[in-house]
Amino acid sequence: MHTTEHIINQTMIRLFGCGRSISAHIERKKSKLDYRLEQCPAEEDVKRLEEAVNEVIARHLPVTMEFVTQEEAQGRFDLERLPEDASETVRVVKVGDYDECLCIGTHVANTSEIGTFKIISHDWDEENKRWRIRFKLV
Repeated sequence: MHTTEHIINQTMIRLFGCGRSISAHIERKKSKLDYRLEQCPAEEDVKRLEEAVNEVIARHLPVTMEFVTQEEAQGRFDLERLPEDASETVRVVKVGDYDECLCIGTHVANTSEIGTFKIISHDWDEENKRWRIRFKLV
């Protein structure tokens, strides 16, 4: 589920030009992600997102990690979410050549272990320009 979050985030960047999720709640059975967007995605956009994420999963990409110093990460990653007491060395998780980001979570070794990504619901908050998706893996 957590590796899928990485793929969804990169796919959102590529399809919608937004940043990574602004809020996440990742669980084994179902999860949710929030994104800041200018407008509510149309149903065809939701379908396109689901298809694009599943295409990446089907590429059987290796999921690897490396450790770099915060100085090396500067400019390459957003360090805003790092806690003040974070160590000088940070972990970078890579999903093949598709995505890389700082992360401390647990991941699969290969996207072939993920299953099929399914958006189970989504809603739009016009006031906050926030789109929430709820998803599961089947």
